[in-house]
Amino acid sequence: MIEQQRKRVERAVSDMINEMYSSHLRKMQSEMHLCASKCCDDQRGTLDTVQTCIEGCAVPLTKAQDYLQHELGQFQGRLQNCVMKCSEDARRRLPSSPGEIELSRYQYQFENCTVACVDSHIGLIPTMMKTIKAVLDKGPNVMSQA
Repeated sequence: MIEQQRKRVERAVSDMINEMYSSHLRKMQSEMHLCASKCCDDQRGTLDTVQTCIEGCAVPLTKAQDYLQHELGQFQGRLQNCVMKCSEDARRRLPSSPGEIELSRYQYQFENCTVACVDSHIGLIPTMMKTIKAVLDKGPNVMSQA
């Protein structure tokens, strides 16, 4: 059961990343490459100036990726805290020398609580995506502050 929940979260996060890539990051990636190509077209540019130009082209995409990674890390941390609380709550209800029935009850409570955590966090993904997209739409300067 726990493995199923892990897979549900992975699938939901993967879908979110794919959506973010197709709606925002791919365009930013294309713009980065076009910009870098223009840097290379500058025949008067030195090795250093061209390299600096190319690195500058990558900044918006790098900031967007860093921001997305930060938000996903926050999401994962909140989910882990929720699951840890499930474990602590179920463990607290166990007697000091639990029998099979108590252990089975612990497992049942833990699994139900974990499913509730996963359900609630997967339910947060659409709102999280809207927020991330709004920040990405505002550009790289906003991302470093978000």
